[in-house]
Amino acid sequence: MIEVADVFRQFGDAYLAAFGGSMLPSHKRAIQDIIACRTEAMGGHLYECDSCHQEIYSYHSCKNRSCPKCHTDQTRRWLDLRKEEMLPIPYFHVTVTVPEILRPLFLANQNDAYRIFMQACADSIRELAKDPRYVNGLVGTLMVLHTCNQQMLYHPHSHSLVTGGGITDDGSWNPANEGFLFPLKALSMLVRGKFLTTLKRLRPDINIPESAWQQNWVSHCTVWGKGEQAVLDYLARYVFRIAITNSRIVAMDEQTVTFRYKERKKRRWRTCQVSGIEFMRRFLMHVLPRGFHKVRYFGIWNKKNRKVLRQVSLLFVLSAPPIADLAPDQTVERTPTAKVASGSPCLHCATGTLFLVRSIPRPTIRPP
Repeated sequence: MIEVADVFRQFGDAYLAAFGGSMLPSHKRAIQDIIACRTEAMGGHLYECDSCHQEIYSYHSCKNRSCPKCHTDQTRRWLDLRKEEMLPIPYFHVTVTVPEILRPLFLANQNDAYRIFMQACADSIRELAKDPRYVNGLVGTLMVLHTCNQQMLYHPHSHSLVTGGGITDDGSWNPANEGFLFPLKALSMLVRGKFLTTLKRLRPDINIPESAWQQNWVSHCTVWGKGEQAVLDYLARYVFRIAITNSRIVAMDEQTVTFRYKERKKRRWRTCQVSGIEFMRRFLMHVLPRGFHKVRYFGIWNKKNRKVLRQVSLLFVLSAPPIADLAPDQTVERTPTAKVASGSPCLHCATGTLFLVRSIPRPTIRPP
């Protein structure tokens, strides 16, 4: 299988020669990390089977958030933490998309534009949900920023998981209307107004196009039924999604890279062929600025409201029917994690056991 790292190895030098002088440090770091990920350059461990004596090298991951090979464990840990915060209620999946006229502005001012955009979306959701005509309470919002579409083109938008109800001022829980959270047209207008007003106040040096004040912001809202795990599994795909996964790259030659993408309207898979330089440009365009948090928590999920969340959780625990004890012969199935470590079964003969031979230190890079 062709990997993003293979593309970077083949076209990286040419890309750096063309754009290295103007590249962001986060882009250069992404190239270095992805190329080195799970190779000897990252260090690791050497194991040997006590039966067939096969040697197995296990190299460390780069842990770069843009790397397509480094998110399996991270996703599992994130899911485990979120399970504790999920409530037994319906949820809504809300998306807001930045209009095309503002995308060059976003790309040129990523830190400020992304931060203001996410805050504007969260404030608009909270304001509408607090309206007595809708939820009439403080909802929880888990928001994820995305910047690309299936073809890796620039398409900034937010995904939000919103609780189907909120905590009222008197501490009681008020559920949302079935199948309806709030009007999307009102959400789009609020996000537009809050974003542009805040941007104009904080960044008066940025020239905002006049037509942007009338441009519609596309928003969608999908109803999720009860099923906390299903909601989390779906959202996890957005939380740790990168520009493209290795499985979507189908071919590469000396000049071009071909990858698959899904045409959502027709629900068909198609292929796109671009030059190696263009592939790298599209990929790196979605590497977020260093230190920027693409996942944010608002409302009852914000860390400042942990006490409120515990109170809400307790309300549901007290009102839930008692859970029957498991019968003595019933057991909970646990799926073992396949990790190379001392004591693991051999991947080759399946009968022996691996033992650690030695650690492989990460090579020290000496200055020229």
